[in-house]
Amino acid sequence: MFKPTALIDIGANLTNYRFQADLDQVLARAREAKVEHIVITGTSERASRDALALAQKHPGFMTCTAGVHPHDAKHWSGRTAASIAQLAEQPQVVAIGECGLDYNRMFSSERQQLNCFEAQLQLAVRVGKPVFLHERDAHDPFFSLLKQYRPKLKGAVVHCFTGNTAQMREYLNLDCHIGITGWVCDERRGDDLRKAVRLLPRDRVMIETDAPFLLPRTLHPRPEDNRNEPQYLSAVLETLAKVMRVPATQLEAQLRLNTLRFFSLQNVLPEQIEGMDRLPDPAPQDATVSAPPPPVEKPRIYDIEDDLEFNGGQQ
Repeated sequence: MFKPTALIDIGANLTNYRFQADLDQVLARAREAKVEHIVITGTSERASRDALALAQKHPGFMTCTAGVHPHDAKHWSGRTAASIAQLAEQPQVVAIGECGLDYNRMFSSERQQLNCFEAQLQLAVRVGKPVFLHERDAHDPFFSLLKQYRPKLKGAVVHCFTGNTAQMREYLNLDCHIGITGWVCDERRGDDLRKAVRLLPRDRVMIETDAPFLLPRTLHPRPEDNRNEPQYLSAVLETLAKVMRVPATQLEAQLRLNTLRFFSLQNVLPEQIEGMDRLPDPAPQDATVSAPPPPVEKPRIYDIEDDLEFNGGQQ
């Protein structure tokens, strides 16, 4: 049985209201489960401020992102832009986002989302930090805008990737990283993702819980409240290792190295941990060759555990 050594959760919504009552216990359980570091996701101006305050309270254990989620794009303004830019100057802020496009529920108009997304891409270029990206049902316009800015960006990770092989290849050809959540554990709707990640280069993947959302369905028993937590990150890693056909201990080490380098965490965490395996650097891979044709798209079915997002503008 896999026993983790040092996991890094690149996306947890710890400012979400569902953690207000017991956050200290949640963090204690995370540490007990060998979660070494958590990147708290900023999803609005307020959530980004709260994420920074939490990261400052837990140096070494937490960093954060600062940005505005597409659901909240209708609130983007000059004042918001200035506030996010100010937050981005803090050393605990390791990426800009969660930013992108979400045409699934349309809490903000297409124009509002595009303006908000582009402004954050421009900010990331100015401050020299990577972007933490969100895309749902908007791949073509999202990819088109990202492609314009990618050469100037320090890095880009497609957070909570749930797409297919063809979409993944497009992101890899832009030198993006791919964030994998508990979606890969979902037997009902994770088939396209599992087919895609079999071809995912090991040096382009990171893992996340997206807590409190996307509780891995491989957990037995499942918590009664259906709330995801960083302590369950190892379930994502175990399933991902099986799909990628890599020993879990080796993949854990590679994921950690990828994350340290992407978010420039070397000043926060040691690059090597005694006793931890490490995969050799993989041979260069061309994501456009030897991959099968993209699978036929299946309609996505979302349920309440995905779309409890943004209660009053806060994820």
